[in-house]
Amino acid sequence: MVITGAVNVLVEIKLEFRMEEMMKRMKKLALAALCLIMAMAFLACKGSGDTTGSGKIKIYFIPNNLGNPYFDALSSGFEQAIAELGADKFEYYYVGPASAGATDQIEYIEAAVQNKAFAIFLAANSEDALNATLDDARKAGVRLYIINQDIPGSESHRDAAIMPVDFGTIGDAQIELMGGYINYEGEIAILSATTSAPDQNTWIEGMKKALANPKYAKMKLVDVVYGDDQPEKSTTEMEALLNKYPDLRGVICPTTVGIAAATKVVQTRKVADKVKVTGLGLPSEMKQYVEDGTSPGFQLWDPPKEGYLAVYMCWEEKNGSFKPAPGASFNAGKYGSITIRSNGWVMALEEPKTFDNTNLADFVY
Repeated sequence: MVITGAVNVLVEIKLEFRMEEMMKRMKKLALAALCLIMAMAFLACKGSGDTTGSGKIKIYFIPNNLGNPYFDALSSGFEQAIAELGADKFEYYYVGPASAGATDQIEYIEAAVQNKAFAIFLAANSEDALNATLDDARKAGVRLYIINQDIPGSESHRDAAIMPVDFGTIGDAQIELMGGYINYEGEIAILSATTSAPDQNTWIEGMKKALANPKYAKMKLVDVVYGDDQPEKSTTEMEALLNKYPDLRGVICPTTVGIAAATKVVQTRKVADKVKVTGLGLPSEMKQYVEDGTSPGFQLWDPPKEGYLAVYMCWEEKNGSFKPAPGASFNAGKYGSITIRSNGWVMALEEPKTFDNTNLADFVY
């Protein structure tokens, strides 16, 4: 009986020990599961691309290419808005390729996604070559906005587009400006950026349609050439136009790099009285050429305003109830309330401004 009792006591002790071990293991498993759930929740928040993990809003601006003063001006608008709202609340990256090839921006978009961007603002180099990359970025939770243009035919691959101006007005405005400078008659040419640039192609088509107006019947478009938004190639193309068309009366350059290069060629050759150069230019770069009479004038909009609107849109989306959908409005600081149009456009201006000796001194970008 004593032996049997002792055995029973040992069994009970052993069972009690096992139960205690099981309880310890269950506690460990529960703690591990809780840690796993918390880690997954953290990664989900990080993967959505809404902040850097430090509470800052991470914004990327990827231009057509770096080294272009136009995009430097646009970037200054991002910086201005960030300074107003608080530099400690943002991480801003202005990165991009050296050239404006159709697919040159892909690696920069992918890097921004890997770096958990909240939003990417892209001046796309193609209407459709980036679609798969844009889709991947949005699936990762990144807001994808086109800026300074749109991607015609591929609008479903972005969230919205910040437009510098109503592009439907550019073709007519450029042809009318040139017509006034050459008395509405003579041969003209277009010096563009790249063959795949969506904005350039839209404007060129608009110019061709405008020339069908009987008002411009005596104006003849003889050539369209491309300087790839590179000063050297734009210079070479302008030289070739002057050599190929001795009766050329004017050249329209819907690119800030192209117009600066073309105007410099006219200045060097001293043919400003014969060949008029206009287009889309930066006041800071064109001022000298307008003042000395090399260019009678040019057009543009307000590039810094685009970047400014971009930052405020992100701020409102992160901190308010705003969502980037047609009809939705957001507070844009000094510009007041801005509403997204039915086509997903956030419009900076309705039509381009004309710059000449009468107003050039008032603009510094």
